[in-house]
Amino acid sequence: METKIKSIGVLTSGGDAPGMNAAIRAVVRTALYYDLKVFGIKQGYHGMVFNKIHPLRSQDVAATIQRGGTILRTARCKEFMTDEGIKMAYENLKKNEIDALVVIGGDGSFRGATEFQKKFGVPIVGLPGTIDNDIYGTDVTIGYDTALNTVVEAVDKIRDTASSHDRMFFVEVMGRHAGFLALRSAIACGAEAVLIPEVDSEIDKFINYLENGYRRKKSSNIILVAEGEKAGGAFQVVEKLKPYLQDYDVRVSILGHLQRGGSPSAYDRYIATKMGVAAVKALIENKSGIMIGIVNEKIVEVPLEKAIKLNKTIDIDDVHIIDIMNV
Repeated sequence: METKIKSIGVLTSGGDAPGMNAAIRAVVRTALYYDLKVFGIKQGYHGMVFNKIHPLRSQDVAATIQRGGTILRTARCKEFMTDEGIKMAYENLKKNEIDALVVIGGDGSFRGATEFQKKFGVPIVGLPGTIDNDIYGTDVTIGYDTALNTVVEAVDKIRDTASSHDRMFFVEVMGRHAGFLALRSAIACGAEAVLIPEVDSEIDKFINYLENGYRRKKSSNIILVAEGEKAGGAFQVVEKLKPYLQDYDVRVSILGHLQRGGSPSAYDRYIATKMGVAAVKALIENKSGIMIGIVNEKIVEVPLEKAIKLNKTIDIDDVHIIDIMNV
């Protein structure tokens, strides 16, 4: 098959995630391997609108696979949501003779990519980059594994001081609309409870535990709270539970943006590289409007519209594991 693609632009959009640089590196070097030109677009869609576009060479991505964040940087762009701004972005792609795009980001980034492709017909392939792991069509997203290990390491350290002082810690982790990070890290660090937006009954169950004095048996109590939990973040949850916490020495710890940073894990480097190679190959094969995902360790191609319209659901059995492990 003869490819229509001669040059590719790559950008990172939305929240940064460990492994994005590994994905950029893979896109750049795969494009060069197949004799394609490749351009880096700085600050996501903002860079497209304001022509922050420059050629990338193999040496430009040297020694980046181990770096957190994104060397292309990322930014919000209100202009890209306007007719004038999106037209400027298209004109800048034409000016730089860019035939296709690889967009690394999450749900919002993919929505922007889908609208852009519909309007101008530019071939686009998405790579799922978000620590929330909430993108439909892939078992894992770039950055999730690193963030998971970061949370577990932090909670292990909090557990040390919780045990020393017989304290109960409410630890807030990221996950505004999804509890994947909170739930899996809760299992991995042996948390006594987890509060996530997908399960309404968990806070009532936790109140029942408190009323029955169930958790007084332990020298430390760790409760993980997803920031998007319906009762609010960790501070709001503690305020709501105040009448039931009179017998406990309670502390709140918000892990915040440290979850996004740091050197990517070996697994994130691996999947980011694998996905980056697959994205370029897909464009060479004249495929478009798809997201590259991984299911059962194999590359899959998912329509972008499907990835943004369908919700990825948690495994409810994992919630039950928390109860079983706290007998």
